[in-house]
Amino acid sequence: MGAGDLDRRIQFRRATVQDDRFQTVLRWNEDNPDADNLGTPVWGSRKDASDAERAKSGGIEASMMSRFVVRSSSFTRGITPKDRLVCGGLVYDIAGIKEIGRLDRLEITATARTD
Repeated sequence: MGAGDLDRRIQFRRATVQDDRFQTVLRWNEDNPDADNLGTPVWGSRKDASDAERAKSGGIEASMMSRFVVRSSSFTRGITPKDRLVCGGLVYDIAGIKEIGRLDRLEITATARTD
């Protein structure tokens, strides 16, 4: 994958953590989703999973599973599956993150509702 392949802007989001001493809950800002934005958008690539991959993972018709690749940095290495990402107007829940190469890039598997 060359540098030209990172052709999309990806915005990460992080929920506010609320702890009432009994449980910890992630709160997403439904009224102003941009208030949950974390850092500035980064360049990345997106590859949508095939229908066969979606069927194997138990995917439903109203969702889309994609794999994103971003450059590895101290910022992107701080992203966790509790965070979300936004790309192309869709909000994705992060399912997994894995390292590609030696601290070169990260692959993020995520799912977005499309209905």
